[in-house]
Parts: sequence; structure tokens; C-alpha cells
Amino acid sequence: MLTDDQVRRYARQIVLDEVGGVGQQRLIDASVLVVGAGGLGSPAALYLAAAGVGRIGLCDPDAVDVSNLHRQILFSTSDVGRAKVVAGEARLRELNPDVRVEKHTVRVTADNARELCAGYDLIVDGTDDIHTKFLLNDVAVSARKYIVIGGVIRFEGQVLAVRPRETACYRCLFEEPPPRDLAATCQQAGVLGAIAGVVGSLQAVEALRLLLGVGASPREAGRSRLPGGRVLIYDALDGRVRDVEVSRREDCHACGQGS
Repeated sequence: MLTDDQVRRYARQIVLDEVGGVGQQRLIDASVLVVGAGGLGSPAALYLAAAGVGRIGLCDPDAVDVSNLHRQILFSTSDVGRAKVVAGEARLRELNPDVRVEKHTVRVTADNARELCAGYDLIVDGTDDIHTKFLLNDVAVSARKYIVIGGVIRFEGQVLAVRPRETACYRCLFEEPPPRDLAATCQQAGVLGAIAGVVGSLQAVEALRLLLGVGASPREAGRSRLPGGRVLIYDALDGRVRDVEVSRREDCHACGQGS
């Protein structure tokens, strides 16, 4: 049952036919783990908290550095030197006191990924390491949890929403991670900060759509939709957005028939 304060806070969202009071309560009861409180995780976490997602996990082992501030909008100059999850919790609680924030000051590894993800309904991957993306994808698919994977580098960003066993996963798209010395990061190649804001916001949209169960299913979706199973690609230099359909691979090690 929504309180009067919640009805006022989420009024512009509740008025949507696809949300309503039932949908808003679903968000309040939902939980999302945001892995990587950086350029993608910052806008994603802010919009998830603003929308009323009741429990948000922030997972990041790092402290805020001044070089983060051009794209990591969860933080301010006064946060430099603080643990990202601590500064992030304070910002999200300031934005929406209703939200419960859980802090995970750890790096995701093969040893802890399954346990970290187990307590959440949906995973938002905002990491800058392709091997971690494969790991999170595989864990989410195995546990039948939704995952929204984002990536940015230079002037380009991508988003893939995965409905396990229903749509293509990250491993269907790329199969295997490249050698570490061939996988460039934003630190090495650079990134326009505002692109991270665009892609992280799109990740929040996809997460909310999955939690609410709204929009066309993959079988019903037309080309105007972005269901799981399509990669949205944003090219800021050309000012273009396009989506590429990705089919599930029967031999995929994560979601194929033999997995």
C-alpha cells in the first residue's frame, strides 16, 4: 500500500497506464545490484533510486578520484578520497530516503559473483572490464536473473538487456572474451563523459521495463522497440542510434541447450 508521500513523490510515474499503483509497488518491492559505481553505474543508480526501486546494491572496490568526476555524476568534488559505495549511498539516500542501499566494497570475482548476485532481482553491469561482463552474464543466466549490460568507449556506447533462456546473452554476442592485453578500457582509450550518462540512463530504463514487465516481448516487438535480444548502439560522433538484432546461439556456453 503506497503512502501519501510515495503517491506524491512518484505521481508522474504512477499516472502512466503501464505503471500505476501496482507497478509502483512492484518497484518498491524490487531489488537491483549495480556493479560498478562509475560512469554507467552512476546515472543508472540515480534513476533507479529516483524511480523508487526499494533496494539497491552498490558494488565497487574503489575510492572516488578527481579523474572520475567528468562522467561519474553520483559524486562531487568533496567526495574525492571517499569509498565510492559510501559516497554513493549518501547521494542516493539524499535523493530518495525510501531507498535501502547496500554497500559491497569488493571487486567481483569468480569466487564471489554468485553470492553477490543471489540476493537481487536484477543486475546492472556498469563495469569497465570485459572479463567481468562475461562473468556477470554467465552468473545471471545460470541463476535466471535479468541483467542489463552496458559499455562505453571513446564516442560510442552499447546496451544489451538479457532475459535468461529467452533472449540472446552477452556470450551469444561475443562468445569468448579477448586476451586482457587486447581489451582497451576507458582509462586507456578515453570516453566522452556525457555518453556514459546516456548509456547508464538507458540501462536504468531497460531495468525498470524488465522489473515492471512492460513493453513488447521479444516475439512481439517491432523494430521501434528495444527488447532483450537487440544491442542498442549509440554513436555520438555521427549522432546516430541503431539497434542490431542478436539471436540466441544453440551452442552458447552460457544459455545454449547444453549449458
